[in-house]
Amino acid sequence: MRVVLFEIGDFSIRSYGLIVGLAILLAIGVAYYLAKGTIYQKHIIDLVFYIIIGGIIGARIWHVFFFQWAYYSKNLSEIFSIWNGGIAIQGGLIGGFAGAFIYTRIKKISFWELADILAPAIILGQAVGRIACFLNGDAFGAPTNSGFGIVYPAGTIAYERYGSEPLWPAEVWEGQLDLIGFGILMGMKNLKLPKGVLFLSYNLIYAVIRFSMEFMRGDSPRYALQWTAGQWTSASIFAIAFVLMVYFVVRKNDDTELLIRS
Repeated sequence: MRVVLFEIGDFSIRSYGLIVGLAILLAIGVAYYLAKGTIYQKHIIDLVFYIIIGGIIGARIWHVFFFQWAYYSKNLSEIFSIWNGGIAIQGGLIGGFAGAFIYTRIKKISFWELADILAPAIILGQAVGRIACFLNGDAFGAPTNSGFGIVYPAGTIAYERYGSEPLWPAEVWEGQLDLIGFGILMGMKNLKLPKGVLFLSYNLIYAVIRFSMEFMRGDSPRYALQWTAGQWTSASIFAIAFVLMVYFVVRKNDDTELLIRS
């Protein structure tokens, strides 16, 4: 577990940035492969710019207004100081989806078909990205109050908060569950599903994973029902994705029935 992997003069190579960069490259490569044989493969590389810009904006908005507003409301000048750290993966995902949607409107292609292709690649990238959180000592769990858990070294945010107390390996387990989600989505990819259902399944799967892991988190404030901002976001995404999935399935069945009758 190393926040700084090595230094070249005054330049530090941080584990978080390096692993996140590798996660993005892996996700792009997998998405490009999954788009093989479709009209969407040629769009994958061009799409990355829109997703990254949207993701950065969304990640910062979520972190500032939903996770740390108590701090930023008193330090408004730091809201735009993203170089000092502070992003939220859920906001990044929502912002990235918004960026992808804008791209599909510009190029006049189907957002839902493209999103179905991207879904397995996204959750695989998230799984690798959680390794970055582990090495950086963030997204950490609450104290286990036992001999079991991760003890973070000095220099990490987790150590600043809890010292040498063992913490739940929340980010590690979330990454492992993301890998299981990737396997499920890859299996579902071969099924004849209505357009958009694979992407919505990804949202349902990740919402359940994130909601459950948040019970172990020790770095997030809690609000109504003692839920964290991550849990409220997950519950909202689950509800929206579920309603949309039911709508797409019913519409598909209705279209099939009309075709048979005709």
